[in-house]
Amino acid sequence: MPDVAVWTTDDVRFLSLEEITAAGADLTMEELLGATDAAWHDIRKGAAFGGKSVLSLPEQSFWETESVAPFRRQFESERLGWKLSCLYSVNDRYGGVKVIGANAFNRNLGLPRSTSTILLLEKRTLRLLSVLDGTLLSARRTGSYATTVMGEFTRETDRLSVFLFGTGPIARSIIQCLDFRFRDRIEEIVIRGRSNEGVDRILEELADHVAVPLRPVYDNTALSSCRFVITATNARQPLFEDRELDPHALTLHLGGDEAPAPYLQRVLRTGLVVCDDVGTVSRRNSQSIALHFSRQGLSLEQIGRLVGIRELSSPGSWDAAKDHPTCVTCVGLPMLDLYVAQASYEKYIRCTEVTRQQAHGSGSA
Repeated sequence: MPDVAVWTTDDVRFLSLEEITAAGADLTMEELLGATDAAWHDIRKGAAFGGKSVLSLPEQSFWETESVAPFRRQFESERLGWKLSCLYSVNDRYGGVKVIGANAFNRNLGLPRSTSTILLLEKRTLRLLSVLDGTLLSARRTGSYATTVMGEFTRETDRLSVFLFGTGPIARSIIQCLDFRFRDRIEEIVIRGRSNEGVDRILEELADHVAVPLRPVYDNTALSSCRFVITATNARQPLFEDRELDPHALTLHLGGDEAPAPYLQRVLRTGLVVCDDVGTVSRRNSQSIALHFSRQGLSLEQIGRLVGIRELSSPGSWDAAKDHPTCVTCVGLPMLDLYVAQASYEKYIRCTEVTRQQAHGSGSA
């Protein structure tokens, strides 16, 4: 008979961001990227796996509410992204479920665009161990995609500039992750946002905390001089034209319909197209590469492999030395959330155990 006490506990911990911070259990950048690196390693060897379900709500029904209708003009070029999502995964020790509620309108209420809650479970019994505030953890794990993609698709000797569309929490995490891992290889990060206020805010928050130079811009003039272009927005239409890019640019798409059809056609014809998971990107059908096929009555999932689209989650190597355009689209794998939540939970347990022992020692003295 197995020792049930080893596997599970009745002491479910509800960990808010404030409680994690108070315990000194915030993940350092090294710990965050260590967790996501471990996730990618286990994903590629089949030791961690999961799935994702998304319920997208019709925007028209949202705007039918009289009290919000006057705000509609704010979103002429931006998707609400009104959706309820569930991401679930397991590894060798834990199971995890992340529930996300999102609506870009939330900023008018002084609320985050999306709010995430992560349930961490013991794998064998699948009993609940902890409920974590996953909003910041989710943004940080998404930002880590930038380091993964730069590490996989550029050479160690490359020095380059980065053009970043977006100024939200994910953009902030992208800058912090790139600065930590690749500050010696990045000449500057050029930032363009939906509003000047957003650009000013992210510069004020980060300028004194990162080593990589940050440069605000208000048009795409600098795009052609940047070899790595990252889009992290809720855009309804493409953010750039193909002719504005460096011909061999590496692009990473983390948001909505951000890349133009001529660019996608060129990369499909002459370069490399990659998704973190083709099936999930296809079923979500909200990002440019999936929409490129669905608008033609085709399915990315059915045709992707036939036209050479590859997966970041599959084992293999990339020819980073070859000069060609590369387009990477990432929808967000649930296993990354699991590993980041696991690292946060385990650090919290370590920190609180040390505090408990110190308090016990002081009491005994």
